[in-house]
Amino acid sequence: MCNSIKTISKVKSGELAICCECYMYHLEFNNIYLELNQREFEQFRSYILDIEMDYWEHKYADAKVKRKIPIPSMQQNLVLMFKREEIKELQTLFTKTADVFTTLLNTKDIDYALILN
Repeated sequence: MCNSIKTISKVKSGELAICCECYMYHLEFNNIYLELNQREFEQFRSYILDIEMDYWEHKYADAKVKRKIPIPSMQQNLVLMFKREEIKELQTLFTKTADVFTTLLNTKDIDYALILN
C-alpha cells in the first residue's frame, strides 16, 4: 500500500493521484478504482483522450443502456461503459494541471440534497 500519495487532479466524480515513492497512479472514478504503472497510465490516458464519443453513441444509439461508450479491459469479459459526461470528466482528470487545492468550489460542484424542514 502506498503511503506518500499526492493528488494530481480532481473532478466531481473522482480523482487522479500518484505515489511519490513507487510512482503508481491511482485513479478513483465513481465506483471504479485503478492502480496503473507509468506505461499503463500513458496508454489509458491516450485511449481516453482519443476516444470518439460520437462514433460509439451512434453505434449504440438503439441500445437500451444509458452508458454507450465502452472502454475495454484486459479481461475479455469485462468492458467498462460510460456516458459522454463521464468521459469528459475523465478527460479533464488527465489534462488538468492546476493545483487542485487552490481552486474554489462553485455552487454546481456541491452535490448535496438540501432538505428544508
